[in-house]
Amino acid sequence: MSPSLVSAAGSWLYLWERSALRGKGPGRTRVEQLASKSMEEKQLHRALDLTRNARRVEFFTGAGMSAESGLDTYRDAETGVWEKVDPQAMASISAWARDPEPMWAWYLWRARLAAQANPNAGHHAIARWVRLEGVDKLQVTTQNIDDLHERGGMADTTHLHGNLFRFRCTICHRPWKGPVNFPTEPVARLSPPTCPLCGNLIRPDIVWFGESLPQREWERAELGMREADLVVIIGTSGVVQPAASLPLLAHQRGVPILEISPARSELTPLCEFSWRATAATALPALVSALESEVTGG
Repeated sequence: MSPSLVSAAGSWLYLWERSALRGKGPGRTRVEQLASKSMEEKQLHRALDLTRNARRVEFFTGAGMSAESGLDTYRDAETGVWEKVDPQAMASISAWARDPEPMWAWYLWRARLAAQANPNAGHHAIARWVRLEGVDKLQVTTQNIDDLHERGGMADTTHLHGNLFRFRCTICHRPWKGPVNFPTEPVARLSPPTCPLCGNLIRPDIVWFGESLPQREWERAELGMREADLVVIIGTSGVVQPAASLPLLAHQRGVPILEISPARSELTPLCEFSWRATAATALPALVSALESEVTGG
């Protein structure tokens, strides 16, 4: 090859490399893929360093945990549950007292949507984690009102804010064991059944604004935070109190906290590491790495 061709080829290669590093030109995709993979590996290794010796693990999950199963979060600017309805109209005891039929219809439709959703890879990964050798206790405390953790393999899940698939009397609190027919499409109004004991209306067993959290579930969540040697926070904004205060119990003891969230939350400052990823992406990778270390693979 002539010196002029060699020089031209060298100049082209130099410009190609420069443009690739700047994110332009034919090398952009490959360079970005390598950079992304390197960042993912670094994040995985940091999470692995925090979790590999944990024996008592407390998971604290929010709506982001269920997002990849197709269920809306609460505070997303466009798709959030509270962007579509007035919280005071659909989540307060005063609204229920005024007109229960729209609320009954709305919650039954939400239950129908939750029942149609499937647990995602993150839910299944937590169920794999609890079976790891050396893990003495793994507890899930969730702010979610769906049953995806249970169907994903964690039958003993603590629900701080209630459960779409449980119902009780508004007044005497007796659990409702009768039939509930979930609508096949959204409807404006449905009539709730009445309690066979006192004759008052049956309501969803959901914690509405202004109501106290269930005492047994709260005490269990507190105990989990006090006993844990690792806390994993997933998919919560950290703004709903008093639930958002629970990780403070672990933080005050110096317990490492791992957060898995696509965006910064109000709880991020408490965390030793905040992994910018979703539950369905990060958890399977992390649990696979933990399994590999246990088996020596």
